[in-house]
Amino acid sequence: MIKPSEFARRRRELMALMAKDSIAIITAAPERTRSRDTLYRYRQDSDFYYLTGFDEPESVLVLIPGRRQGQFVMFCRDRDRAREIWDGYRAGPQGACEIYGADDAFPINDIDEILPGLIEGRERVYYAVGKDQNFDRQLMEWVKAIRARARAGAIPPAEFVDLDHLLHEMRLFKSPGELKVMGKSARIAARAHSRAMQVCKPGMFEYQLQAEIEHEFAMAGSDFPAYSSIVGGGANGCILHYIENRAPLQDGDLVLIDAGCEYQYYASDITRTFPVNGKFSPEQKVLYNIVLQAQYAAIAAARAGNHWEQPHEATVKVITEGLVDAGLLKGKVADLIRDGAYKDFYMHRAGHWLGMDVHDVGDYKVDHHWRLLEPGMVMTIEPGIYVSPDNTRVAKKWRGIGIRIEDNVAITRKGTEILTADVPKTIDDIEALMRG
Repeated sequence: MIKPSEFARRRRELMALMAKDSIAIITAAPERTRSRDTLYRYRQDSDFYYLTGFDEPESVLVLIPGRRQGQFVMFCRDRDRAREIWDGYRAGPQGACEIYGADDAFPINDIDEILPGLIEGRERVYYAVGKDQNFDRQLMEWVKAIRARARAGAIPPAEFVDLDHLLHEMRLFKSPGELKVMGKSARIAARAHSRAMQVCKPGMFEYQLQAEIEHEFAMAGSDFPAYSSIVGGGANGCILHYIENRAPLQDGDLVLIDAGCEYQYYASDITRTFPVNGKFSPEQKVLYNIVLQAQYAAIAAARAGNHWEQPHEATVKVITEGLVDAGLLKGKVADLIRDGAYKDFYMHRAGHWLGMDVHDVGDYKVDHHWRLLEPGMVMTIEPGIYVSPDNTRVAKKWRGIGIRIEDNVAITRKGTEILTADVPKTIDDIEALMRG
């Protein structure tokens, strides 16, 4: 669990990056309607939670460096016994101070009276425009009202700055506490994938494997799946974001499972591909081993000092060479890579940042150059090969095979730590687990 002292450190770090006489405003995620008068289970905005640990809607965080009366100000829902009977406990302004460390806290209904006064006189406002259009309009109305009183001495802000650049750069580098929570999330997801391998058999439905995985998530204390679980049997494994999960699993097919959990607001993201009947066919073995070797090459390239693109480039080289050796591509490897011929079979990137969001924040380029990898960054490495069932340019024996192998990798000073290492991925290990 992330400690209150870490949330406080993050706020201090952000305020140290802000300009003098500035203010930062961050809004909570809105509640979202599922159907008619029912709501989805609430999940706080990642930026808001990163700075507060506060998980209630209808809240606004304000940071004002150097403010004598307190730099950390919260607006949140007031205590309301009638609503708490229906919807659950509220911290209220008093709890925001006592539990979450706010210096000042006010009822959200008082924001029109209080927040404009906090904005007035500040040179710069840090705010992420576009995330909450209703609040965007409200904020502009406050600023216009301040400007309308300029002749009476009111001082409106001179500049608006996107907060995301500062905050997301902070979030890109994981602390030891964050890595510990991410390790727990990864281990839960690894157990779920192992369980899926152990129970899988021909005749099951994709949704039944999904249920086994998500049961393991829930029993281990995961808050949510980190994203919609992908369970694609046979040719469905060639659909990158397949989430229908309704088809039966056929003897002789592979099943591709891309599923991760969210634990204490941190995501894991694992993909494994394995045979429904527990035994890889010769063609499946060939393509699987190409993908596995590509992943090994990418992990070897994911080192501090290398740039972001190097792991991807490693996967492209290994996959292109393997497809040529298997006869699915013809020509010189260098020419095929230059012309992008491999994209018929491998059409996505090798990975993405991972953290509070499964596709986490952080720039991939700095000053138009691929950024260098540094300790504290966490990324996925997930090469794949997908042979469309409609690809008549290859022999029929290859068609409909979709394979992806994905692990979560933390960059360290000494190399890498594979957070998801507990789930098998070699052919021998997968077959042995499924036999057992």
